[in-house]
Amino acid sequence: MNKISRQEQYYYQMLQLEKECIVDTSKILDYPPVALSYGEKLIKSKKGDQLLPIPLGTYGNFSLVQSEPKAKKTFFISLLASVYLSGKNNFGGNIKGHRKNKCLIHFDTEQGHFHAARCFRRATDMANLKDNGCYQTYALRTLTYKQRLEFIEWTLKENKENGKEAGLVFVDGAADLVADANDLPSCNEMVAKLMQLSTRYNTHIMVVMHQNYGSSKLGTGHLGSFLEKKAETVIELELNTTNKDWVTVICRRSRGYSFETFSFSINELGLPFVVGEIYDPLKYFITTKEKLG
Repeated sequence: MNKISRQEQYYYQMLQLEKECIVDTSKILDYPPVALSYGEKLIKSKKGDQLLPIPLGTYGNFSLVQSEPKAKKTFFISLLASVYLSGKNNFGGNIKGHRKNKCLIHFDTEQGHFHAARCFRRATDMANLKDNGCYQTYALRTLTYKQRLEFIEWTLKENKENGKEAGLVFVDGAADLVADANDLPSCNEMVAKLMQLSTRYNTHIMVVMHQNYGSSKLGTGHLGSFLEKKAETVIELELNTTNKDWVTVICRRSRGYSFETFSFSINELGLPFVVGEIYDPLKYFITTKEKLG
């Protein structure tokens, strides 16, 4: 058998890269399939008017959730997980999941098994999920940062080989996938891996990045900057300054159409739910004034 020369190997590698990267401009563009959405928008196109979901994230991309301390980010992820698993439920308001029989994989890098399980269980309870085979949950706290990223990649590969396509992947939190959030090569490599995995497995990967304690800036070091630049959607959670029981969800940046700002709160059972409207202090002031008048 003839050996392939290094030059030939290089040529075949470049052909493979060309196959992955080439964009055919002659094809009619279809909007990318949506994994999670909030609301709808009427789009005019050559195919006619289309009422399309406004994405929080699409398949084959990754998004970033940024959260200041105590902004209930684990509750927000539980809310999204429950909607994705159920399609739509009473907690999610205008949030809608487009699962299409795909699996949801949830990685927690910070909490031990007890606290992670409590968060995972919250999502299944809200989704009223009987069979959790489509919801795979892992606590990666005891692993090294290299092992965490390797395990995430291995899990996606195993799912595909076993016929369980991963549609949505949560990684909470992103900073635990690198040794140092300010190390440029390490951060660049990790973000490149997220883009590669989301494309290769046609999944949407949503990563959570925390604000540094004692800092007024969101994100963490160079890693936060890289994630913001490459993410399809950047979602920010803010403590509502008017109503302390609410957390406001803001679309800071989107490569498509931005979803409208909304808020969520926690009910008496400790479950997150989307509130019916944006909190308007002036409206409540006028209503109160009218009652007094």
